[in-house]
Amino acid sequence: MQLPNDYLERVYAGVIGKLVGVYLGRPFEGWTYQKIMEELGPIEYYVHERLNQPLVVTDDDVAGTFTFIRALEDYGIKPDLSAEEIGKAWLNYIVEERSILWWGGNGNSTEHTAWLNLKKGVAAPASGSIATNGQAVAEQIGAQIFIDGWAMVAPCQPELAARLAEQAGKVSHDGESVYAAMLWAAMEAEAFRSSDIDHLIDTGLAQIPRDSLIAKLITDIRGWHKANPDWRDTRQKIEDEYGYDKYPGNCHVVPNHALMVMAALYAPHDFQQAQMIVNTSGWDTDCNAGNVGCLLGIMNGLEGLEEGPDWRGPIADRMLISSADGGNSINDAVRQAYFLTNLGLQLSGGQKLDAPKDGAQFHFSLPGSQQGFRPQTGLDVSDAIRVRNAEFEGSRALAIDYEALGPAQIAAATTPTFSPREMLNMRTYDLMATPLVYPGQIVKARVRAGAENRGIVDVKLRVRVYDERDQLRNIDATAVTIEPGKEAVLQWTLPDTGGQPIAEIGITISAKGKRADGRLLVDYLRWDGAPALTLKRPSGDCDFWRMSWVNGASFFSKRFPAAFRIAQNSGEGIIIHGTRQWTDYQAAGNVMLHLGNYGGLAIRAQGLRRYYGARVTRDGRIQIVRVRDEDTKVLAETAFNTEFEKPISMRVSAKGDSIVFEADGVSISARDNSPEAFGDGGVGLLVHEGALSSNEIRVGAVQ
Repeated sequence: MQLPNDYLERVYAGVIGKLVGVYLGRPFEGWTYQKIMEELGPIEYYVHERLNQPLVVTDDDVAGTFTFIRALEDYGIKPDLSAEEIGKAWLNYIVEERSILWWGGNGNSTEHTAWLNLKKGVAAPASGSIATNGQAVAEQIGAQIFIDGWAMVAPCQPELAARLAEQAGKVSHDGESVYAAMLWAAMEAEAFRSSDIDHLIDTGLAQIPRDSLIAKLITDIRGWHKANPDWRDTRQKIEDEYGYDKYPGNCHVVPNHALMVMAALYAPHDFQQAQMIVNTSGWDTDCNAGNVGCLLGIMNGLEGLEEGPDWRGPIADRMLISSADGGNSINDAVRQAYFLTNLGLQLSGGQKLDAPKDGAQFHFSLPGSQQGFRPQTGLDVSDAIRVRNAEFEGSRALAIDYEALGPAQIAAATTPTFSPREMLNMRTYDLMATPLVYPGQIVKARVRAGAENRGIVDVKLRVRVYDERDQLRNIDATAVTIEPGKEAVLQWTLPDTGGQPIAEIGITISAKGKRADGRLLVDYLRWDGAPALTLKRPSGDCDFWRMSWVNGASFFSKRFPAAFRIAQNSGEGIIIHGTRQWTDYQAAGNVMLHLGNYGGLAIRAQGLRRYYGARVTRDGRIQIVRVRDEDTKVLAETAFNTEFEKPISMRVSAKGDSIVFEADGVSISARDNSPEAFGDGGVGLLVHEGALSSNEIRVGAVQ
């Protein structure tokens, strides 16, 4: 299969288009056209500030789209990925009542209903079928809102995109909802090689039954589009013929799909106009605008996004993907574009792209990319600073432009590495996240001062850490002095933070003399190595330290004497901290089992149902197990004197294919070189139907 030469950039544009649409439509999600016109007027640009809401938020449209696609890497990058396998990914990555979905109740929320079916053993596609859930529940909007990733891994392959979207959609939906998802996925896949909107719609229609309601709806809208130059007339026709009052449930797919098709027909090559139409029209605005934004992003590329107002600047690539894999939650459009592109390349039989700049986490290689970097604001930093992307040595870098820096002024640019304070004001969707970077890791950044700069500058690496009042405080490395035209590689081993999470990382610039003006180019910023930290309760009455764990337990409180006390009412509960960058490391601490069938530590955890467990059992065993979906394999075990309410000194390590577990001097080991082995992931505390506690967990390199 011949892929487009600009495949990566088109995926990047699609991801950004999705984000813009979601963030634009989210603040007034569910409003009618009439209410929007009365209170906001036509939606020409972001309105979040007018409604006192954050711009970059946790949202099901983003979290689901960029989480469920991970089934490809978990179950094989293959065109015949099944609904059952995608359903297993749901159970691994979705934290009940806390992440990704609208938890509106069984029979109210289609996705919640499907998740409950999966949990009790009803595998997909039965979990989302009309036969299981009824037509009203099965035909709500959800199938199409998550499909963009499946299209972006199948460029120029509409049949494959439709098939993958069908399998993904059937985890939770059925009938017309799945047809809508298949059609839109096929359109997006075909948009990699065509910008003819009628051709794209015909391509989508070829993937669904001719007698479906979605097909009939499109015929009607095409006719109304030809007859009515003003989109408002067609919107009224849609409301009259396909409005919310015509369908059961709270968010049916048909009315919303109609608005998406209308926006694409009236403004196929005008991103701003299409967003205005689909958002002003109301109903499920963030979902509709996200799908339309992705389609137009793919079809028209980055240039199409630049033709109107500055959509990209306020977002700066930022995205939040709340899931049980907390290290994937604080994310950006560049990282996701490379991830999806590499899946698409492998799916078509090709090879992954080389990691830019030797695998640096922040490399700024795509046009206009900022990877979350923005000027730091506050009393102690200058506001005479601009952050943008610039060409650099045949590639790209982050340019930090500063002006009139005096001796006591600092210009600073940072990017999120953990949950922002704004999450406290987000409605509906929780953010499950763990930090990206940790004490003990080595941070490096290559920087160059512009040759035309005025004045010598001191440059520092900076992290911002939550304190005892959940406010951010700065921790800076030693300064490196850089003259105009010179460069340096900054390096810093991150210090202990007292158990507090690192929320941001970045660069500061200050004048060495009386004044400095110019530009600092950041070629890359990266971190490497195993963490060296003690996870514990910090001083003060604060919460972000606890929120830096993915909470997959029934109960996780900070009010008990022990720092970590979890309880699980039914089945297994787990809390997880760390990222997929953690490979070879060890975790140790005293763990107390208060009640339960088993409890202990997890290592290389990749979600709720993918990890190695180091546990002691109520019936007197110590075990190393591999948990993978519904299967638990005991890799090693021996007898152990298990006692409730007694501290057990535990240490578990993973190095290569070797796992070693020691509990109160009893040691066992196992090797796992099977295809099901886990090579990376975070640390966890787990318990089965009971309670467990620990005061601290020490994480470091394998001794």
